[in-house]
Amino acid sequence: MLMEQDPNVAVIVRKLVMISLMELFKDITPSYKIRPLTEREKNTKVKKETQKLREFEEGLVSQYKFYLENLEQCIKDWKQRKLKKSNVISMKAYKGLAEIAVKCLCELLVALPHFNFHNNIIALVVPLMNDDSKKISEPCCDAIRSLFKQDKLGVASLGVVKVISGLVKSRNYDVRPEVLMALLHLRIKEVEVKKDAEDITPKSKFMTYKDKRKNLSRMQRKWKKAEEKLERELLEAEASENTEKKLKLHTETLNIVFLTYFRILKKAQKSPLVPAVLEGLAKFAHLINLEFFDDLLMVLHSLIVSGVLSHRESLHCILSAFHILSGQGDVLNIDPLKFYTHLYKTLFKIHAGATNEDAAIVLQCLDIMLAKRRKQVTQQRALAFIKRLSIMALQVLPNSSIGILATNRTLMHVFPKMDLLLDNESQGSGVYLPELDQPEYCNAQNSALWELHSLLRHYHPVVQKFAAHLLAGAPAEGSEALGHDLGRRSPGELFEAYSMKNMTFDPSIPSVARRKKGKFLQGDLFLNEDVTKLVKLHLEKPGLQGALDFAEDIKIFPAS
Repeated sequence: MLMEQDPNVAVIVRKLVMISLMELFKDITPSYKIRPLTEREKNTKVKKETQKLREFEEGLVSQYKFYLENLEQCIKDWKQRKLKKSNVISMKAYKGLAEIAVKCLCELLVALPHFNFHNNIIALVVPLMNDDSKKISEPCCDAIRSLFKQDKLGVASLGVVKVISGLVKSRNYDVRPEVLMALLHLRIKEVEVKKDAEDITPKSKFMTYKDKRKNLSRMQRKWKKAEEKLERELLEAEASENTEKKLKLHTETLNIVFLTYFRILKKAQKSPLVPAVLEGLAKFAHLINLEFFDDLLMVLHSLIVSGVLSHRESLHCILSAFHILSGQGDVLNIDPLKFYTHLYKTLFKIHAGATNEDAAIVLQCLDIMLAKRRKQVTQQRALAFIKRLSIMALQVLPNSSIGILATNRTLMHVFPKMDLLLDNESQGSGVYLPELDQPEYCNAQNSALWELHSLLRHYHPVVQKFAAHLLAGAPAEGSEALGHDLGRRSPGELFEAYSMKNMTFDPSIPSVARRKKGKFLQGDLFLNEDVTKLVKLHLEKPGLQGALDFAEDIKIFPAS
């Protein structure tokens, strides 16, 4: 039925057969990979049940292979703009066939990662992620992301990453950014940070020879030995996740990912792939080898200085640099002052227009650069950032203002003597220079947070609460302290909680009660007494017949 040629039913029948076979293979496929039999195994006599199982497995593999070849041929024919054998199917219908074939491949990629020909499916699906048609590329990208999320051991992820790296290199970095964005869904960081329960649980030790001699009789030792042998065989047969194997696979996967990233940063700095590369570096930077740190920081700095990056891309560069320094980079004696300066300069570029969503990245940068590196941050630098963030809070949307004020609250708790900015002294060691892009030398200690008084009159009630809280010195207790719902949330959580993406206002706007209509008073209609008298005079007259003529009455008023 897959080879149907009748023009009246060819397309519909083949689509239905493709989907039906896909669901059938998902149901009947065993949970292990079927290996081909050796010549010795073929010649060995076995039981009828074993022979039936072998015949079933051999037939399943051959039919599955034929099915995959048919799907591949269907996609190839559509790509090459050629029809199969006879011109009985239109190109539009043939494209529909190819879309169904891609859908079937994506389903099998996710559902049967353990079965035969999985690497062949990967080799078919990954290049289609870069297809011009969204109906082809989007299902492929979704399938790869799903595969990354569910792949615990890392075998399938390694295969996909190898093909993606080869695709990017062969196309000379001319691929869609979504291809690299899929790498952000790799489970490597999650597994490294939070190990599986079986890795944490101490493994039971087998009894030593001395223990056996002490506690067990000869017969018991014999049974114990047989039990331990059986236990070892069961552990091997269970296909449980091996920590060493997992780490080895993840290391190899990350090496390929970083190799792809570094190639793009070195050879294609103006490519649209750079934002995806920077996001990937920000996520996996803590896993980079120490020997690459200096070179990578220099590349990130040169990218920011070059001026070819957007504000969002520059922020990703800064975030990547501090992710590098916060992990293994702690052992390095590097002062990232230039990255602090870049962030300080970028803050004024964030506003309520197109760049408001970039405030989420700013909040991440501030957390990792100031709050988590408090020992390496000077008082002048902290004061300068608090002052500039307060100015920034006036020009962004409410959720960004709340996140920024929450960050200022954290900084006032972390750094001592931040109450200098709440003092109204007019004299100090210099004049505050708000436009200077050097946080160490702008004399922020001689300024005051007058912006908080403007934020007290903000239309959003939560912004008002934060402004009043900061003006009181960010107390932990008392009437000006924040409630648990606001005080325990991080700036990033507050930013998302009060986002207006869904066109809703939180808290909801109270309904206004209708006012009662007042009485209509004729005497209050006119301010001019002469006009009031004239109106009353005409209202007292009986109804006039014919057209109205005000010419005579207008002569009463003096000419001016």
